[in-house]
Amino acid sequence: MSPGYVGCAKHRRTKGLLLILLFIIIGLHVASVASVNAQDELLSQPVVYVVNIEGTIEPGLASYVKRVVSEAENVQADAILIEVNTFGGRVDAATEIRDYIIGFPGQSIAYVKGRAWSAGALITLATEKIAMSRTASIGAAETIPKEEKQISALRGEFEATAENRGRDARIAAAMVDADISIEGVVDAGKLLTLTAQKGKELGFIDLIAASRGEVLAEFGLGEAEIVEPAQNWAEKLARFLTDPTVSSLLLTLGFLGLLFEVMTPGWGVPGTVGILALFLFFGGRLVIGLAGWGIIGLFMLGFVLLLIEVFLIPGFGITGIGGIISIFASLVLSFRNIREASFAISFAMVASFLVVVVMAKRFGKSMAFGRLVLKTAEHTHDGYVATPIRQDYVGKIGYTLTFMRPSGTVLIENERIDAITEGDFLREGCKVEVIKVEGPSLVVRAYKPSSEGGNYE
Repeated sequence: MSPGYVGCAKHRRTKGLLLILLFIIIGLHVASVASVNAQDELLSQPVVYVVNIEGTIEPGLASYVKRVVSEAENVQADAILIEVNTFGGRVDAATEIRDYIIGFPGQSIAYVKGRAWSAGALITLATEKIAMSRTASIGAAETIPKEEKQISALRGEFEATAENRGRDARIAAAMVDADISIEGVVDAGKLLTLTAQKGKELGFIDLIAASRGEVLAEFGLGEAEIVEPAQNWAEKLARFLTDPTVSSLLLTLGFLGLLFEVMTPGWGVPGTVGILALFLFFGGRLVIGLAGWGIIGLFMLGFVLLLIEVFLIPGFGITGIGGIISIFASLVLSFRNIREASFAISFAMVASFLVVVVMAKRFGKSMAFGRLVLKTAEHTHDGYVATPIRQDYVGKIGYTLTFMRPSGTVLIENERIDAITEGDFLREGCKVEVIKVEGPSLVVRAYKPSSEGGNYE
């Protein structure tokens, strides 16, 4: 092979490699441009997060709203759409949701699909824009209890929220306070509830719409990407467990279980059911942040103290009382304020008492309920012997046969008798005097020759 031929082959290979490298560079550039254009297109498309306000408004729902609004804020979403259909619920949960909505930096829109009553009205008023379906209504924010203090506080929330969004504060206040009258809108003595048409006539809402798409299109978000986070299983469970009715039921079951367990020896089904109910009660509050691990720990301490009292210590004393106090303290701390805690705990205690009374009257003679109450009578004709009356021992002198801490055994007139002191600790062999009789036991104290009324020897 000639040198000229080898040089020509090398030249062709070099040109081929250069062409391949050029094609690679061009391809990477085209891909980069396409990627940038796609990102620009994605960034230019508005993003809307949808929050569903349905059912009873309670702390579990507030936890869900907080998560969705925080996620929308983190991704810099353009708007949040609050879809509302609720009869209301807890005001404290509604005020939390209100604050989350007002704090969102983007646009906030409410779409009332059915009803925005009571606490639902406050959430709706927190948004910048309000749309309603033709059959929707908003208002009827009556407080429970219906006291001036509660009315004044909620009226202030409604007025401040309406003013913050540029709406008529008096219309908002009339939804809470029946003493407010607005000519042509509502008479004194009636709470205000607005239909969609009336709200639009008064300029209180912005739009009457038949669908979500129509609402978004009206506010320039018709081409927006819709993100609708669902409630996770923990939030659904927390919503169920923190529902006011369910919470009260769990507390009542917890109290009944512990009450029946205290009335019966050992540990059984009632105590297990009661503890399980209280664990569910605290579990829901732990998920939504009403109760922390410190409160759970206090409840566990009370539970352990009760177990010690039941299984290790006879009778019912300071350990059992400490357990009950710990459990009650954890219950109180799991509520937002002392008023709410007092109402819920008092309701559960009264309900538990009524259940016990009804069961005693209805099933008092049944075998199952009979285990809770001792109904056996011990008669002398059946061979039972009554405890001897020892009043004649008062004033007599004897000696301790055991340590008195403060109970023990004494020897009086060559008879071994159970006795207790007034609280003093006496050693074995101490001379004692009987000062009174309590049931089958004698009450003694250290013998003092100067004691008045003593029987000296």
